[in-house]
Amino acid sequence: MVEITDGAGLMALGLIVVLLVFVFLLAIYVYTSFAYMAIARKAKDKMPGLAWIPSVGPALIAFRSAGMHWWPWLLLIGIVIPYVGFLALIAFAVFNVVWHWKLFEKLGRPGWWAILTCIPIVNLVMIGIAAWGKK
Repeated sequence: MVEITDGAGLMALGLIVVLLVFVFLLAIYVYTSFAYMAIARKAKDKMPGLAWIPSVGPALIAFRSAGMHWWPWLLLIGIVIPYVGFLALIAFAVFNVVWHWKLFEKLGRPGWWAILTCIPIVNLVMIGIAAWGKK
């Protein structure tokens, strides 16, 4: 007879938690990709499929639609220089708010919504409203 020990039960529970987190993150990725694709179409971007590039797609759509194409290149240069990388990440966060501000204004939404995208759950709602809301 096979006996399940406490360690095996904890490992199974840990695996279930990891799988649930993975499914949750995958759902957020699919939602944001569809939302940024819809935003890119509203902004008349020629390549809305860029939204599906993991972790950089939404930023690409935001800065392409905002019309500030050269800023990210300055940040990428800063990231590869040691000790400046942390400052570049802070600057990237600020530029992300600026890009979203200009993006929301281009879509006919209030620019201050970009500040709300700094709040974890609210950002998903704001992006969804910008993507599929009527204006």
